[in-house]
Amino acid sequence: MVYLTRGELEVMDVVWDRKQVTVQDVCDALERPLAYTTVMTVLKTLDVKRRVVCKVKVGRAFVYEPCVSREEVCQTMLGQLKQHLTRRSLKSMVLNLIQDDEISLSDLAEIKHAITKLEGGA
Repeated sequence: MVYLTRGELEVMDVVWDRKQVTVQDVCDALERPLAYTTVMTVLKTLDVKRRVVCKVKVGRAFVYEPCVSREEVCQTMLGQLKQHLTRRSLKSMVLNLIQDDEISLSDLAEIKHAITKLEGGA
């Protein structure tokens, strides 16, 4: 089971988007400035503790790649939210996710299609 902190998710967004990164790549891509050593520590945690990135030494630098997909992490974290915050109620979680945000027509169509599939329609 993988749970990532806000900072770890920020770093993982860069890793998932770029597929292969160095510490400096992540530093350059982050919206908020983080020290090189901070990013290095986060990547080390993501490698050793969380096991969501893999590293390979290329020259003098390590190159990091995702070991798990964004979807896998999302599924795990949503499962934890469902279990702990909404008292295991999927309905409550989904309604909370969609009721405060403006939903585009294309997103709404995708949600409807997913519901139809669950109902055995398409």
